[in-house]
Amino acid sequence: MNASDKYNARVEAVDSLLCVGLDSDIGKLPAAYRKDDAPQLAFNRHIIDATAECAAAFKFNMAFYEANGAAGWRQLAQSVAYLRQRHPDILIISDAKRADIGNTSSAYACAIFDQLGFDAVTLNPYLGRDALQPFLDYADKACIILCRTSNPGSAEFQNLQVNSKPLWQLVAEKTATEWSANGNCMLVASGTNPAKMAQIRNIVGDMTLLVPGIGAQGGDLKAVVEAGLNSAGRGLIINSSRGIIFADDPAGAASGMRRAINAHR
Repeated sequence: MNASDKYNARVEAVDSLLCVGLDSDIGKLPAAYRKDDAPQLAFNRHIIDATAECAAAFKFNMAFYEANGAAGWRQLAQSVAYLRQRHPDILIISDAKRADIGNTSSAYACAIFDQLGFDAVTLNPYLGRDALQPFLDYADKACIILCRTSNPGSAEFQNLQVNSKPLWQLVAEKTATEWSANGNCMLVASGTNPAKMAQIRNIVGDMTLLVPGIGAQGGDLKAVVEAGLNSAGRGLIINSSRGIIFADDPAGAASGMRRAINAHR
């Protein structure tokens, strides 16, 4: 079973397209967890236990662990191991936005896939195919290519016209027609512009899209679901981070988000 199959099976099992983003910034953790010897691990275990029944995926933003140095890396690894042990059927995403020259990308891929045990990773297409190849060669893992992101400055480059097409469209086309030879590519497609998401869906067929920008960033959930579902009624990994993990009731927030997504499927 490759990562896409794993995700699709989980979607069907729990009737959910929800991804819980573990953006476990130490400075924002509740005080009770900051007193723990391993605050990020303790917090992540709490969130995983509270939300797993509603989650089809979990996404770890690597920055919040790397910023904590060796202790953060250790707690990241322990959190992934905990999730794999308790819920081996849930897709685990490394939000790392990696890519570099070949030997460096090989080292990154080894760290993320072999050492940490992630099922998927976000990747930056700017360096081209050779930088992505070490990741693409892991046929059982998912390579989630940045296409349209949700940050305010994304249009600076992503909307640039190249041969009368926006750059993001060329990324979508290249991913669908060339880079996903192993059937293991996905795309990051912002939830802040459903019309562009619909265009991406038309370009990539049934490929799965990781969707940031819902919740705190203002994406329209109904429009996103209607624009982004594939022919099987799946094909979306809809991420929510702060709105769930820092809620007073994370379990209730995750359950509510799943219901809201499913109301539009």
